[in-house]
Amino acid sequence: MQTLSTPRHLGILGAGPIGRVIGRFWIEAGHRVTFGVRTPEKLREFVDELGPRAAVTSLEQAAAGADIVLNALNHGAVDSVLTAVAPQLAGKIVIDASNPMGVSEEGRIISTLALTEGTHVARLLPESTVVRAFTHVMDESLAYRGSAQPGFWAVAVAGDDPDANDIVHSLVRATGFVPVHIGTLAESGPLDPGGVLFPHMFTPADLAAQVAAAKGPVG
Repeated sequence: MQTLSTPRHLGILGAGPIGRVIGRFWIEAGHRVTFGVRTPEKLREFVDELGPRAAVTSLEQAAAGADIVLNALNHGAVDSVLTAVAPQLAGKIVIDASNPMGVSEEGRIISTLALTEGTHVARLLPESTVVRAFTHVMDESLAYRGSAQPGFWAVAVAGDDPDANDIVHSLVRATGFVPVHIGTLAESGPLDPGGVLFPHMFTPADLAAQVAAAKGPVG
C-alpha cells in the first residue's frame, strides 16, 4: 500500500480560496505544490509568498507533473477543464473538492446534479481514481481551524479505492484535520451541497453520527 512517508508533488487545479488554503497547508507539511490556472502570472505573487516548494503553471502542466491532483475548480469549469486534462490525470488520484452548489426556489442550498459530485467526476475521469474530500467545510474555517486546533475537527472523505482513500486520509491529516471515511462515491451525498454535512464543521464523532442518522435505522 502506498503511503505519504516522503514528500510528494501535489497539483491543485484552480486558485480559489479552497485551493489556496489547502495548498498552503500541504507546503507547510513538506510537500511540493504546483497550482494550475488559466493565467499563471495572476497567481505569481501569492505563490512567491509560499516559498520554493510552490509553483504555478498552466492547468495542463500542473495535471501532468503532479503525483496527486486536487480539483479545486469552480464547478462551472469542472466539465470542460477535467475533460481537457483527463489524459494527464490518467492513473492518478484526483481529490475532488468542487461543489455543484445551487439554491432552490425555496431558498435552500442544493446540488445542481442529479447524482453525487464524486460519481460525476469519476465519469469524467474514467482512467483516474477519484476521492471526494475538503468539500463540506467553508474555506475560512479550513484556513483557521486546521492550524488553531489541529487534530480536533473532522473532514469527511468518500471514495471507492481503499488504497487511494488511505493516501487522501494522510493528506487530510497534513492540513490539521481528522479524516472520517463515510463510504463510496455513490454514498458521498452528505458532503455535497444540500447534504447533511454541508456547509458545517463537526468533531469526528459528531460527523459520523450525522451520517449514520441520515442513513436511517438498520433493518
